[in-house]
Amino acid sequence: MTAGTVTGAPAGLDRLDFACWVAHFTAEAAWRAELGDPDWSRGARASAALLRSLQKFQVGEDGDGTNLIGKADAAGDVDYAAAVRLFVAEEQNHARLLAALLRAAGTPLLGSHWSDALFVRFRRTLGLRLELMVLLVAEVVAVPYYRAVRDGAADGLVAEVAGRIAADELRHIPFHCLRLRESIGLLPAALHSPAVAFWRLLATAAAGFVALDHGPALRVLGVRRLRFVARSAAVAAEAARALRPDR
Repeated sequence: MTAGTVTGAPAGLDRLDFACWVAHFTAEAAWRAELGDPDWSRGARASAALLRSLQKFQVGEDGDGTNLIGKADAAGDVDYAAAVRLFVAEEQNHARLLAALLRAAGTPLLGSHWSDALFVRFRRTLGLRLELMVLLVAEVVAVPYYRAVRDGAADGLVAEVAGRIAADELRHIPFHCLRLRESIGLLPAALHSPAVAFWRLLATAAAGFVALDHGPALRVLGVRRLRFVARSAAVAAEAARALRPDR
């Protein structure tokens, strides 16, 4: 993935090895620390539909990543395992930012949500390859969602938080693609295309589910359900090209 493509990911990320990803994630963490948090004291205002949607996404971003870290450790690549820990830390920061945003809007957090509980239970039963496929689906859907919030929210604090998260999720796509491309490459050549096609099917199904479940929020943001699915499909199509071992 290069600059100017559908995803808009920074050029060169798809060519990093995992040692470089460790350095990249570390640099991003340092940049976030220097930047600091948004000004929560100004408060936030958003529609009830958008706040309900953000509550659900906050639950989805939360988690300690123990299961994924354990699988990464078992894979035997020290650099990859270190990069996964830094990836998990970024996701935890998203949960923290969304929690602070909801508090700034006077909105309570959800203790849990059935869709997230089902998602987590499902991917924890999988091996590393399939779990990463599911995680990549989540990233592909998250990018157009947070972009829609960034561009459509009337409140500046809501837009700022969504913009920060969207930028992170965009960088996560080439990170997962790199590992999955290597993993798919270990399969027999005849299975490469079916594996990528299976992943695209998962991504399309997930985009449709999010469009239905978060439809009221998307409508407030000025994004039709079908338009959201189309945007997700465009990001998924480019990620699918990056997944092919013969690219």
